[in-house]
Amino acid sequence: MTVSPTVRRRRLAAELRRLRASAEVTQQQAAAHLGCTQAKIGRFETAKRSPSVGDVAALLEFYEVPCDQHEHLITLARDARKRGWWHPYSDVLPEWYETYVGLESEASTIHTYESEAIPGLMQTEEYAFALTKATLIRAEESEIARRVELRMQRQLRVAGSDPAELWAVVGEVALRRRVGGPGVLRRQLDHVLKLAELPHVTLQVMPLDGGAHPAQAGPFVILRYSDHADPGVVYLETHVGGLYLEREIELLNYKRMMDHLRAHALNPEGSAQLIHRRRGEL
Repeated sequence: MTVSPTVRRRRLAAELRRLRASAEVTQQQAAAHLGCTQAKIGRFETAKRSPSVGDVAALLEFYEVPCDQHEHLITLARDARKRGWWHPYSDVLPEWYETYVGLESEASTIHTYESEAIPGLMQTEEYAFALTKATLIRAEESEIARRVELRMQRQLRVAGSDPAELWAVVGEVALRRRVGGPGVLRRQLDHVLKLAELPHVTLQVMPLDGGAHPAQAGPFVILRYSDHADPGVVYLETHVGGLYLEREIELLNYKRMMDHLRAHALNPEGSAQLIHRRRGEL
């Protein structure tokens, strides 16, 4: 799960942009060389489409890229066109969210803030089912079950053999909202406490009496990668789509926001104590 064609496509797009600029070639000239439209070159360079190996080879020749660099870029092109582990769920996976799953699957660090619910990577199956059913009002139970199954597979990024570092700040409201009923929530809190004991997982709770904070506009996720060739990305989700922020100033703003949340939330020990108290109320 740690090799993602989405991440490879994104890295290849950045390389193609850089190489074209270095060669002082316009998108129109590159398109003319390939015999395609400028829009197609644009999609290659924004990771919206994976170029074929032949297209990449032709562009490398046109950009006069040294031969010793070709193999690496051709390999990227091949990897970018592979199917991700999530492909079997394409029937219930919106295209905009498929991008996120692909980016998450290779992230080395995942920092997230959730105000209303337990983060997806920490949810139990029954909690995820109840939450998804409440969110997708018109969905059939079979679709809900498939979406939950996908979420359980995503959790291997944290619970698998080569886990990402997960740092989650969760609003106290998420501990109090009885998703699925008291029993479901109690078992969910038990699961969260168990996950928080893992060395690569840090959980903090933002208490209701903690005052105003900069993330009150809503949840977000910051993904970062071990390879410096893959810049970080901030993901924001709505009911109708996802927004991906990749500019350095945007990443910096959300990093500062996350730092603020971590500084003002309860520390991990205090958070665990609050979760234990909440569990005892159920």
